[in-house]
Amino acid sequence: VQLQAFGEGLVQAGGSLRLSCAASETIFSFNRMVWYRQAPGKQREFVATITDSGNTDYADSVRGRFTISRDRAKNSVYLQMNSLSPEDTAVYLCNAVRVRAIVDQKYWGQGTQVTVSS
Repeated sequence: VQLQAFGEGLVQAGGSLRLSCAASETIFSFNRMVWYRQAPGKQREFVATITDSGNTDYADSVRGRFTISRDRAKNSVYLQMNSLSPEDTAVYLCNAVRVRAIVDQKYWGQGTQVTVSS
C-alpha cells in the first residue's frame, strides 16, 4: 500500500489550503483514513479522520476550520484547511488503518509541509 500526500504550501494567516492523499488501492479497503501533523519540536498529533462509513472526527484545535472528505473514484482523501493560523504550521501526514483482531495494519504516506505566515 502506498500513500502519497500533496498540497504542500506557504500561505498567510487566514488563508486556505487543501491537502490530498492518494492511495494505491481503494480507500474503502481501509477502516479509516487519518490526517496527523507534526510541528517542529512537538509530538505528532491527530488532526482529522474519516471512517469507511463516512463518519468524521476532528481535533478540537481544527474543528470548524478543517474538513476531511474523500473521493472514491480517485482513491483519495482530502483535508480542506480554512482560517489557517501560524499554529497550523507543521508537516501533515496521511495514514490508513485496517482494523484487525490483534494488531491493526497502519500505512503512512510521506509528509507534506504546510507553513502559515503571520
